[in-house]
Amino acid sequence: MLELAKLVQQSIALDEQITRDRDIEMTRKSQIENAYVALDVELAEVANTSEWFKVWKTHRGKADAGQTPEETLLTEYTDAMDFFFLVAAKKTWTHLIMLTEEDLTTLETSRPAKDLDQQYLILKRMLFNSHFAHRQEDFRHAWRLFLKWGFVDFGFSQDQIQAAYEAKRQVNLDRQANNY
Repeated sequence: MLELAKLVQQSIALDEQITRDRDIEMTRKSQIENAYVALDVELAEVANTSEWFKVWKTHRGKADAGQTPEETLLTEYTDAMDFFFLVAAKKTWTHLIMLTEEDLTTLETSRPAKDLDQQYLILKRMLFNSHFAHRQEDFRHAWRLFLKWGFVDFGFSQDQIQAAYEAKRQVNLDRQANNY
């Protein structure tokens, strides 16, 4: 089961640790913009890893050394998820992240996207609207679309996402301990 409250708390704690350890000083506005840029880049990495848009390729999906394309995509997906959490925290919108078991189940049983290109562009537009027009509803919808992608369009279970997120968190903690 996806433990969203726990994952959000872990994301906030890691961000606070990095900020403190690296003595990073940024205005709140700069922190928010930086989190949005990071999320935007991570979403692009999800697309680039899955390669759904590369209609000219016979075999789609990139794989890191020692991983399957699905494992690599799951790692990229959880990277993007982390920045959803960070944006929500910086905007004080974490309440928009919290979904009930019923909400998660509803998303898991959604129909697959007919056009992932369109879904990707819609998600990005909603994120930019949430930033520039301060629209919480757009952020909430982008978050739900992102989760639906993971569950339905990429085929990840809640347990797979939870485990991959926690594994990546440990990698990030190790990196910080080793002066990344």
